[in-house]
Amino acid sequence: QVQLVESGGGLVQTGGSLRLSCTASGRTDSSYAMGWFRQAPDKEREFVAAISRSGGKSYYAESVKGRFTISRDNVKNTVYLQMTSLKPEDTAVYRCAAKPSYSGSDVYISSYDYGHWGQGTQVTVSS
Repeated sequence: QVQLVESGGGLVQTGGSLRLSCTASGRTDSSYAMGWFRQAPDKEREFVAAISRSGGKSYYAESVKGRFTISRDNVKNTVYLQMTSLKPEDTAVYRCAAKPSYSGSDVYISSYDYGHWGQGTQVTVSS
């Protein structure tokens, strides 16, 4: 079993930046593809970004493309989400998720693909 812990959320003004981190512990011997999702109050959970096990492939939601960057450090068992040019509509609880993957290049954008989730970190963008 793998445990995921997010950090880095907070309050930022429109146009600001934040970097979220997601650190895995426990059974990290398996290789995982990783994803970030977010959920705003009274809205459905939505996909934000995903990265393959190797880190060589990534995929973004259209709403964040060009503003957010997902990356990973497999030595530190950590995935990052660099967020720039933040907008009030980015306000949400951000959660990372992990899926065991035997492919170095597969990415997963559906929340149903992921079996391991962190508790989430709040990101609030003020206007």
